[in-house]
Amino acid sequence: MHQADDLIIRPARAEDEPELAVLNRTTWTPLADVGPRPAEDAGVFDETHTPDQFRLALLDGRIVGYVRVVPATPLASNRHVRQIQGLAVDTSVRGRGLGAALVEAACAAAREQGARKLSLRVLGHNAPARRLYERCGFVVEGSLAEEFLIDGRYVDDIWMARPLTD
Repeated sequence: MHQADDLIIRPARAEDEPELAVLNRTTWTPLADVGPRPAEDAGVFDETHTPDQFRLALLDGRIVGYVRVVPATPLASNRHVRQIQGLAVDTSVRGRGLGAALVEAACAAAREQGARKLSLRVLGHNAPARRLYERCGFVVEGSLAEEFLIDGRYVDDIWMARPLTD
């Protein structure tokens, strides 16, 4: 658990799903998401999206952010890599360092799982997220040009990573 000022970061629990689902819907944007907006009745947890994969940011007991960390692939030869597959911060609390705190919590979770590297994918047009990841020590390892068609525009898929070893 991470705590700074009134911020608490902790693993998700099954009972967090209703509040987490609302946050997931309200933070959805084509700037960051390639899939459709989640439906009003959509949950978050299922067989492949389990509570143990999520770290939540709470302010005054309210979920205001999350990060999801999973194995990059199911391959044994790739088990030393974890990947961020989802990061969101409520717009009402942005600019307070929650994104960076969640990224650091993701790094800590990945280290606890034995990972040596944390990777992620970010859309090329998502400058705020790219700046956040760069501030947190991630570097671009590659890109896929015009990988997605979002709102009538082709968007690059940027691959970034950070080593977790000293």
